[in-house]
Order: sequence, then C-alpha cells, then structure tokens
Amino acid sequence: MLYQQIASNKRKTLVVIVLYMALFVAVGIGIGYYALRSVVAGVIIALVAGGLYSMMMIANATNVVMQLNHAREITDKNQAPMIWNIVSDMAMIAKVPMPRIFIIEDESPNAFATGSSPEKAAVAVTTGLLERLNREELEGVIAHEFGHIRNYDVRLQTIAIALGAVIAMLVQFGSRMMFWGGGSRDRDDDDNGGGANAIFMVIGLIAMILGPFMSTILQLALSRNREYLADASAVEFTRNPYGLISALTKISEAPPMTEADKKSAALYISNPFGEEGDSLFSTHPSTANRIKRLEKM
Repeated sequence: MLYQQIASNKRKTLVVIVLYMALFVAVGIGIGYYALRSVVAGVIIALVAGGLYSMMMIANATNVVMQLNHAREITDKNQAPMIWNIVSDMAMIAKVPMPRIFIIEDESPNAFATGSSPEKAAVAVTTGLLERLNREELEGVIAHEFGHIRNYDVRLQTIAIALGAVIAMLVQFGSRMMFWGGGSRDRDDDDNGGGANAIFMVIGLIAMILGPFMSTILQLALSRNREYLADASAVEFTRNPYGLISALTKISEAPPMTEADKKSAALYISNPFGEEGDSLFSTHPSTANRIKRLEKM
C-alpha cells in the first residue's frame, strides 16, 4: 500500500505539472488576446517565462518557502537539542536523509516539511510547538512531517506552490500590459476569423480571472488528501497514535500564527490561520476527522 501511494504521488506530480502547463497556455492566450496582438506570442511568453521561473522556484523551493515564513535554520545540535535529536532519530526510522531544520519565531504551535525530494527536504517548527508540546507529542508531529517527506508529497505540494506563484505572476504581467495600453482590437495573428477569436477571447478572459483561483483549489485538494496518509505514516514510525492525537488537539486549540505565509498554508500540519471545517476551500481535513481515524489505528 505504501509503495503504491508513493508511486501514485509521483504520477500525481506529472499530472499537476500537465494541469499547470494547461493553465499557462490559457493565461498565455489571455495575455496574447488582451495585451498583445498575437495569441501565439502570448502563449510562447507564458510557456517560456513560466517554465524558466518554475525551474528557478523549484530548484530553490526550500529556501524560498523558509524565507516566506520567516524561518531561521539551525545548523548545530546545541542550538535546539531536543528537536535535533527527534529529527535525527526519525530520519533513521523513516530511512530518509537527515533534512535541514528550521525554527519559526511564533507562539502558535505548528510545523511543516518542504523540499523537491527527500534528499533536499527541510522541516520547520515554531517556537510555540517546542514550548507547548512534550516529547511524545513532538515525535508525533515530526513523524507526520517525515511521512510527507518519505511519501514524496512534499515534492508534489512544493511544485504546486511554485507553479501557483508562476500563474499569479503571469496574470499580473498580463493585467499590467492591458492597463498600459496593450492589445488593440486589431487582433490576431493567424487570420482565424471571428469564431476563433471569440474562443480565444472567452478562454483568455476565464484564465485571466480564474487562473489564480483554480491554482489555489488544486493546491488545497492536494493538501487535504495528503494529510491522512502522513498521519498514518506517523503512527507507523512511532507505533503510538496518541502522541499525534494529543499534538493535533493542542495545535487546533491554539491561536492563529502571525508569521505564516498564506501561500504556504497548505504545507503546515494544521491550518496556521485557524481550524476550519471540511470543504472545497479547506487547506486541511478537520482535526476531529483526523483524530477519529487515528483512534482506530
């Protein structure tokens, strides 16, 4: 089951990239139709600029995400002995390389993992998590994050966040070009006639308006599905569901974070901006449902 899920997450990574490439094309049509005189030119700009920016973002994803969340790296065991030991032990249990460790100065307890692969992974915890949770609870949280790392869904979510940022950049670029007088009605390029231009107009308009929204929905759906698997993996690593149950209860009862980045919310073990119910727009499944599943293990 585990290896099937890892293989599934690798396939989903390709699906996510294909879906985002389709969004790139749609947004490019919008840029070409509304801001330039050529749909083809708009699509080329979107694919080239988006592709280059995506590769840069994904290659440097860990540092980017940590900077967005105001996290500082610890590089020595003496800086935070307990969390260093827990992460080191869990890396051996999960049979993955030791990830980089970051700490976020925030009183609300929370944590997340990120990275483009297990070899380039990193774990971040808040000061609130270190202060409010005991060792058993911390082990449950860190085991959950190692579930994300070993199951390859850190890569899936990290890529989704990076590509989502690219969509937002392209839409902003197209909007600015439109504002500064781009794109007369004397379009297009291929002499496709009114019917084709009408199709381009509709696709472009929908993409420019809904592109960032569709990107967000995709990220949220990926996040909700992966949390249950990471919870199960945490129990596999620790042989103790109660540590994670207690940790999730404390995290859900804590005040929202102040240092969390909204674009990274789906990465956290629990929504950093407060508990939410299960819905299409939820970043995580409800804590109550997660605890119910853990209690059955």
